[in-house]
This record gives sequence, C-alpha cells and structure tokens, in this order.
Amino acid sequence: MQEEQGRKRITLKLGSFRFHSISTGTFALDGGAMFGTVPKTMWNRQQPADEFNRILMEARALLIVDESSRGGRRILVDTGVGSHFVEKYGEKVGAKFGEIYKIDQERTLEGSLRAVGLTVDEITDVILTHLHFDHAGGATTWKDGRLRPSFPRATYYLQQEHLETAQNPNVRERASFFAANYQPLMDAGQLQILKGPQENLLPHISLSVSYGHTQAMQLVHFHHDGGEVIYCADLIPTASHVRRAWIMGYDLQPLVIIEEKERVLKGASSRGSYLFFEHDPYCEVAKIVEEKGDFRIEEPLFLK
Repeated sequence: MQEEQGRKRITLKLGSFRFHSISTGTFALDGGAMFGTVPKTMWNRQQPADEFNRILMEARALLIVDESSRGGRRILVDTGVGSHFVEKYGEKVGAKFGEIYKIDQERTLEGSLRAVGLTVDEITDVILTHLHFDHAGGATTWKDGRLRPSFPRATYYLQQEHLETAQNPNVRERASFFAANYQPLMDAGQLQILKGPQENLLPHISLSVSYGHTQAMQLVHFHHDGGEVIYCADLIPTASHVRRAWIMGYDLQPLVIIEEKERVLKGASSRGSYLFFEHDPYCEVAKIVEEKGDFRIEEPLFLK
C-alpha cells in the first residue's frame, strides 16, 4: 500500500483475478433523498452538499480481470450513466436531464477501460445489478444510426424479476428506467435472464438477490483464496451507508433493506471481506468493523 495524493491505494488481487475501479463519470442527487430520515447535520459532514442540496456521486463500475491467460474473462459489473444522456435521440434523454443531475463525463466508461489497457470488444461478461439509469445507462450505445450493446462480444446478466419490474415500472421508479438501456441487449440476443440467486454464475462469482432498494437487485460476491469482494450496488451505495439506519429515500422497502444490509455487513465483518462502493467519491473499497451495535469502515481505500 502507499499514499498517493492523500488517498491510500491498494492493489486488490485474489488468485489470478485483479480488480479495477472503472469510473464512468459523476452526477449529483439530493442529499436528503440519499439519506432519508438522517439529519443533514450528520450526513453533510461526510458527503457535503452543494447550493442545491445535491451531493456528489460517482457512477463507478467494477472490472474483474483474469490475468492467468490472454483469453481470460474480463467481467464488468454495472455500466454507469452512459454518454447518451448528453445527447438526444430515441428514449435517451438530453441536456435537461444532464443539468438536473449535474452529469459530468470528463471520465467515461470507454476512457476508463482504455486506461487499464482494454477496449469494449474485450469485455466478456457484464453483470447488471439493476436497470436504474445510473447503473445500466452505459449498457447500450448509439452506433451506425441505432442503439446497440456497448460490449458487442459480452454476455449480459440480469434477474428476470427485475426486468419485468423495469418493463412495468411502479410510479416511484418510472423515471429511472429506460427501455433503451436493455431492449437492444434483448434484440441482439446478448441478455441472459437469471432466476434467483446464483451459486456459480462465473468462476468464483455468486449472486445474491436484494429487494429493499428495488425488486430483485443483484449483489455480486467474488470468492477466491479465502478472500471476498462484494459489489454492494444500491444496498450500500456509499461508505456512509454502512450504518444500519442510514438508508435512502429512494429505497422501496426501508425495513427490508435494513435487514438485508445487516446480513451482508455481519458476514463481511466476520470474514474480513472488502466492500466496493459504487457511488462514493471519497471511498472505493473498505473493510468493515462491527462496533457498539453498528458498523463502520476501517479506512477509505482506492484501487491502483
């Protein structure tokens, strides 16, 4: 480990698999919505708000690369907002959407992949935790006059129950789902539909299914050499949300998500697992400590 620009950076590798943080840009959401009933005086110290009460959010994907051979798997978990939100075509919304959510794509999905020496053609698998726009927006792209899968050689994975929710959304989530983010995957025959938890979806990767934030969101668990990395998605969107009662106003079932969080956090604490935070600009990964009936991170870490 070493200190670099005030951030502690680590190389995270389990067996032949190396983990990379893939930034797809930043956006902003209302701080009150992100922390629900937690008073602003508490959350603002950790996630400071701007003049519109918005907090900075990362749209961070996780890349898992098997370095054992040139033909090893290159697995991407989630795809971020996607550059289509700053253009206007089809169902992809344009400039007004970008202004509302303060979308900044100085860093893009393709650019971040290039920074680790990969192109979109080299991604073999894409696991979509769920289809909210900030998680699945980069799954498709505009090319040759139509929307296509962003990763032409990859298999995409999604829970059937969640796809059905996106196709027939409830009133609270309707603004977060866009058919343009998943229909081209179906049309291309690249979307593999899953039913429930998966013990061995891919080598060393299992999926659990969560219902507190949205219907049938997938959590990705990577196990190897006695170590574990958990991609928390919106179960625990930032390091601040490791506290039991700190949940989002966006969560559909508050008591359910608290129970789900507790199971994940207790397990991660006892096993020394790394949690990967998709939305926290101040912390990418961390280990968890159970303390005084609640949880906290050991220290904020970033991946090299």
